[in-house]
Amino acid sequence: MTQPSPPMKDRSAPAGAPGAEAGKAAAPFGASKVLQALVEELEKLPGIGKKTAERLAYHVLRVPAEEAMRLAYAIRDVKKSLRHCRTCFHITESDECEICADPGRDPSTICVVEQPKDVYSIETSGSYKGRYHVLLGAFAPLEGVTPQDLTIEQLLARVRQGGVREVILATNPNFEGDGTALMIREKLRAFPAVRVTRIARGIPSGSQLEHASRSIVSDAVEGRREMGD
Repeated sequence: MTQPSPPMKDRSAPAGAPGAEAGKAAAPFGASKVLQALVEELEKLPGIGKKTAERLAYHVLRVPAEEAMRLAYAIRDVKKSLRHCRTCFHITESDECEICADPGRDPSTICVVEQPKDVYSIETSGSYKGRYHVLLGAFAPLEGVTPQDLTIEQLLARVRQGGVREVILATNPNFEGDGTALMIREKLRAFPAVRVTRIARGIPSGSQLEHASRSIVSDAVEGRREMGD
């Protein structure tokens, strides 16, 4: 990808340090090391615990080889073929995503979101016809994510090019998302002709866009308000 998401800091113990191998479970007696390796990789996925990882691994073992390979090839193709749009940083298979390339989208309105999955949430609502800008994260200093890790400067560059009348800040309504929205609003004060709005609080505080229903996202976008001090 042209610009990967901000990496998480590696807080694991260095090789050779005391406890460095403590977190790595040994394969059960008589278990296949190959199967155990698959379980360990699956367990790294979000929301997947050890038991679920074991069930998935045994499922892969049971299904026909061609079905298992389709999964492997799909994972390979995601990593080889997808990249970030050169304009908005959404996910695409070409230099520019379909939304940025669509002449029917309103280029004067930019909706700023944290992740590509948030674009899908808003698009599903069917209430927004402008363009997007994906930050690839949110300002989270405790997790090592700084403003420089986000695509804020690229957003400002788009605004400087002219033609933008409104920037909708649709970051998640939680501590990190609100902080990111406030930081961007301050930077956009340099463009007094640009209206800066925040999605309405139809999205519950502390939640994420991806978990909201289509009607709630639609109401939040349509009911957006000016960002005050």
